[in-house]
Amino acid sequence: MIVVTGATGNVGRALVGRLVAENRPVRALTRDPEQATLPAAAEVARLDLTDPAALFKGASKLFLQVQATGDRTGAVLDAARAAGVRHVVMLSSGIIREGADETHPVYAWHAAIERQVRDSGVEWTFLRPNAFATNARQWAPQIRSGDTVRGPYAGALTAPIHEGDIAAVAARALLDDGHTGAVHRLTGPAAVTTGEQIAAIGHALGRELRFVEVPPDEVGRDLFPHVPPQMLPGVLKSLAATVGIRPEITKTVEAVTGSPARTFAEWAVDHRADFTA
Repeated sequence: MIVVTGATGNVGRALVGRLVAENRPVRALTRDPEQATLPAAAEVARLDLTDPAALFKGASKLFLQVQATGDRTGAVLDAARAAGVRHVVMLSSGIIREGADETHPVYAWHAAIERQVRDSGVEWTFLRPNAFATNARQWAPQIRSGDTVRGPYAGALTAPIHEGDIAAVAARALLDDGHTGAVHRLTGPAAVTTGEQIAAIGHALGRELRFVEVPPDEVGRDLFPHVPPQMLPGVLKSLAATVGIRPEITKTVEAVTGSPARTFAEWAVDHRADFTA
């Protein structure tokens, strides 16, 4: 049995679908099972962090999405190990790298949980994706209401990764040998600017969208609704550091799965419905 936390999140949902397609037993944990709309073959269970031991009966592997477990992650890991879980695949962050600012709140949070996983006594694999293509959904309200998108740093360069590609790597790490102790850095296949992402979404929608740059000191939560308020300054600082700087681009998705990572333009086509009223 493979337990998937964050099963209705972007990566978790895609991972559950992949595991079910390979006829693997999956227990999908979510806070609202009645609204989960996950594959019928998955065992959907409520993520009850007050009784984590009940979550892992019969389980041998765990996909850990730490946004789902939060400050209860330590207790979840203890319960998983006690129940017989032998391998944890953790969705971490690409911000953890040599030479990074260790005081950055995103770095500090993920690094602390990676330490918990390392110290838990189970085998582990870390997935460290950089920019998520799904972050582009932050522009959906503006795109639904018009052809102008406002935001900071039109020239910010990233290599956004499709959530389906992260899930594909996670599936292989859970199912195949050779991933114990591995750190997989994950990116999309090419660098694109913020402005180019907006143009790609417009192309997918058959519309001509334009991006209007907003000074960073005028950026509020409305432009980054997916970012916790306390982390927004750090996110803006990270974006500023990408302007005109070529991002890290890895071949990990292809090396692990046998298929190349999908482009941002492909992601935009896959997600056209996210940007329509």
